[in-house]
Amino acid sequence: MFTGIVEELGEIVAIEHLGDASRFQVRGPVVTEGAKHGDSIAVNGVCLTVVDLIEDAEGTRFSADVMAETLGRSSLGALDIGSRVNLERPMALGGRLGGHIVQGHVDGTGAIVDRKLSEHWEIVKISLPAELSRYVVEKGSITVDGISLTVVDAGPDYFTVSLIPTTLALTTLGVKQAGDPVNLEVDVLAKYVERLLGRDNGNNPQGNNPQGNNPQGNGTQDKEATA
Repeated sequence: MFTGIVEELGEIVAIEHLGDASRFQVRGPVVTEGAKHGDSIAVNGVCLTVVDLIEDAEGTRFSADVMAETLGRSSLGALDIGSRVNLERPMALGGRLGGHIVQGHVDGTGAIVDRKLSEHWEIVKISLPAELSRYVVEKGSITVDGISLTVVDAGPDYFTVSLIPTTLALTTLGVKQAGDPVNLEVDVLAKYVERLLGRDNGNNPQGNNPQGNNPQGNGTQDKEATA
């Protein structure tokens, strides 16, 4: 589990295409300190497994295999050699939950729509797949390229976030421009609540709750489920 607090800006230093997968080499001296084969590191919000650790004159880098499913569902397929990436190690048991619960399982991608510069921060508008909009609420949490952010405004196909100077300086959101893709992970707690309420995208067609406490299926819960 991660918290969405980026530890460093890493760099893609090599990409090996393997047909239905790719192997990335990522330079990140902070996140590789104490790392070993099999450990997890989030790269732009995608949980990847360390395959090898390589030392050279410029520091330590790690390699990770990225399957076709991940390349297709995330923006990792758009990365190239020299691309900067947000890196984070998993939270240690008993550590501070600085952001929110982040699994490193990307739900979809959006794109930077607009940036508005203010005196001390920047408002960024990001497109949102329609199927994810129900999980995004004003003042709720969302992960963008591995960064835990608070939603300022939530629309049917977009949301906005306010970025402080630290976030702009220490993450990829400081340099991304309109049209650039970003990885999105919605708050997993919202998805659990939806499933517990029997609104799992039509997988509970009767609209009954799991305990059968609403056998007629005519309560408010069921009206929402069929909306």
